[in-house]
Amino acid sequence: MRRNDPDVVVIGAGCAGIAAARALVAAGKSCAVLEAGSRVGGRAHTSGTLGTPFDRGATWLHQAQENPLTAFIGAHIDHDTVRGRHLHLGDRFANRAELAAYERALDVFETAIVEAPPEPDRAVSEVVPQGGPWDATIAHWLGAQINAAELSLISLRDYVAVDLEGPNLLPEEGVGALVARLAEGLPIRLDHAVTHLRWDGPGVVVEGEWGTLRAGAAIVTVSTGVLAAGGLRFTPELPAETLDAIHGLPLGLLTKYGFRTTGGDRLGMAPFHSARRLVERGTRASMSWIFWPFGRDQVFGFVGGAQAWELSRQGLAATEAAARADFAAMFGGEGARLLGPAVIADWGADPLFRGSYTHARPGHHESRAWLARPLAGGRLRFAGEACHSRFAGTVAGAWLSGEAAARGLLDKRGTVADAS
Repeated sequence: MRRNDPDVVVIGAGCAGIAAARALVAAGKSCAVLEAGSRVGGRAHTSGTLGTPFDRGATWLHQAQENPLTAFIGAHIDHDTVRGRHLHLGDRFANRAELAAYERALDVFETAIVEAPPEPDRAVSEVVPQGGPWDATIAHWLGAQINAAELSLISLRDYVAVDLEGPNLLPEEGVGALVARLAEGLPIRLDHAVTHLRWDGPGVVVEGEWGTLRAGAAIVTVSTGVLAAGGLRFTPELPAETLDAIHGLPLGLLTKYGFRTTGGDRLGMAPFHSARRLVERGTRASMSWIFWPFGRDQVFGFVGGAQAWELSRQGLAATEAAARADFAAMFGGEGARLLGPAVIADWGADPLFRGSYTHARPGHHESRAWLARPLAGGRLRFAGEACHSRFAGTVAGAWLSGEAAARGLLDKRGTVADAS
């Protein structure tokens, strides 16, 4: 290494990259965080476009008692304590008895998943009830709307392993703003896309249109969507086992949309309540909505899985139109006129991400741990939500993975191991 070369180069300034950099700096190591985009946070990004904070990506801190970001949270609310769920049946909202029947069916559905033999691993769709009046709605909700992919695409073992519980905290400032706050003071270089990484040693060399940088080691935190698409070239090529893990952990898509609302009508919905429509076999999947967070003139929601990808290919205007139509199907034309300016966060169309968060294909739960394994004697490591076998798909998983990658580079003397 040359005198001014950093100990570690971190590729990506999302949650994993920020956590890794914080750990390295705390240990007294030099690092450079190279971010392809013009901001930090990755798929955690809070926007003020609607006049109040709106998280375009990550929204909740799940399983807050074990979530490492809970220690940094400011004003917030436990969404589980104020959430009310509404289900539209086509011509009206479900009554209390119908909602209770839905909840019982959900319990049966989830029990079937948890109690299914884990081996051989197979798609979640192969072990769940089908044909009941609520089953298609539940499958759509647990698959496309929560896991960003249909249950037919998701490993049963992985689904069970990464299924999280509450508390589910909503930060008033936004998850993206929280993450950006934690990046303050770090040696981050924006608009520094890395296109090539040499790891044939000693150390590593990274290249981009901005130039070349040498370091003792590298932590790569870009998404598996970008890696699978060849957005970062490696010399030598990555081992077949690592490539198999990357392709076994594809990104699903959960497109988030938000609308600033006009007028004082609250449509009978209390703040933080949610609504979605019944899904029937052969009908177009529905979206989901959350109302008036923190009393704001704002509603937001999600469309996931195959429907999200289809709309993404058609463009932002198609997603916005579909969301407005979904809202009108529940609240009619009068209700739909409350929807003002929109923000559509299409992670699938963004070449810096190519999706929202990972799911494991059947047979690929262990690919998460495999992707996290160090290469080149430890000087090349991957980190991110894809690499965490418990908090996959979340900012917590990305954060913990980034910290683990940084710790793995430090030996007991506090020096960067295997870096020369």
